[in-house]
Amino acid sequence: MRKRDPIQAQLIAARRSQILDAATQVFAKKGFHRATIRDVAKVAKIADGTIYNYFKNKTALLLGILDRLNETSEREAHFTQASKMDINDWVRSYIKQRFEVLGPEGFDLFQVVLSEILVNRELRDLYSKQVTQPTYDLAGRYFRQWRKDGTVKPLDPALAMRAIAGMFLGVLMQRLIGDPVLEAYWDEVPDVMTEIILNGVMEAHHE
Repeated sequence: MRKRDPIQAQLIAARRSQILDAATQVFAKKGFHRATIRDVAKVAKIADGTIYNYFKNKTALLLGILDRLNETSEREAHFTQASKMDINDWVRSYIKQRFEVLGPEGFDLFQVVLSEILVNRELRDLYSKQVTQPTYDLAGRYFRQWRKDGTVKPLDPALAMRAIAGMFLGVLMQRLIGDPVLEAYWDEVPDVMTEIILNGVMEAHHE
């Protein structure tokens, strides 16, 4: 088996990142359907055909953006940190980090992604197979270990992960539509979400 050239791999990764940066800008500004490969190539300052060497079509570009936002390849390292930290501190830092990944163009892009993923069956199936399901599988493995250790309650891991993901999605959607409370107190959201996820909202009563 031919050994992969590490320098070549770095060049490929850099070019893919350059194209995804450009696609992020274009999709956030124009929307998915109005944007063209030519628009992306122009922002990336490369020839149109070069993009097809790295991405099959616009759907593949959007999936690449979603994969990068999800940080799929880095999730194992993120969850490994949990074994070295207090669970409260880890969950809080993890939530904060997930919001920060969106970046300045993130909310515009999130709107584009959400509207497209609801109507594009191909994108939805690919996103589930390549991004969300591997993330759920990984998170579920750690959740089962936390449950075994007595760190968390004996909840169904698959349902617990989806309920937590739903909280993320709901908060992002409310921010997207301009909720004034979230806009004013956005930096405090990770603390509130951490408290709700780990401890609920009911005060503990001792006999």
